[in-house]
Amino acid sequence: MNRAESFESEALPHLDAVYRFALRLTGSAADAEDLTQETFLRAFRAWDRFTPGTRAKSWLFTICRNTFLRQRKRESHHREILERHTPAPTGSAVVDTSAVPFLGDPVLDPEGDFFRSFLDRTVLDAIDSLPAEFREVVTLADLEGLAYAEIAEVLELPVGTVKSRLFRGRRLLQERLRDYAADQGIIPAPAP
Repeated sequence: MNRAESFESEALPHLDAVYRFALRLTGSAADAEDLTQETFLRAFRAWDRFTPGTRAKSWLFTICRNTFLRQRKRESHHREILERHTPAPTGSAVVDTSAVPFLGDPVLDPEGDFFRSFLDRTVLDAIDSLPAEFREVVTLADLEGLAYAEIAEVLELPVGTVKSRLFRGRRLLQERLRDYAADQGIIPAPAP
């Protein structure tokens, strides 16, 4: 099997998963498409460094996240340069140039199974509203089904930190979605 065929068979099946992760990182469909495209371009260029038989999905998530972080750092640097060298606007129209906030083993993870069982726009919006360190872990565990060790590798964190962030992120989601879950009949409505 040649390089292109190998890439097509091992990497391309994860295109949708990488796009969903990019969407959680960027908060914008257009930016997620660009990030996904850049991720797969970088992955194809580095395909000779991929170890066949390992999890291509985790490897792609790592590339996606690192590309996102590099782009965000570069944009922040450009914004700083512009702010330093651009005169302050006069009049009442002031443009806000601040950055737009970006947004376990599934078999042994009943809490993750629970969250995956009722995903809809409200739940995705709640995930998007989480602080970045929790959003990344929740997305990789509960939306993409990665195990703790894979998440730790993608995010370059110790496994204990992954578990802690996942626990805290899920607790935040639980608080934000309690009324919604009661309205949907997923949990009993609170007694008056």
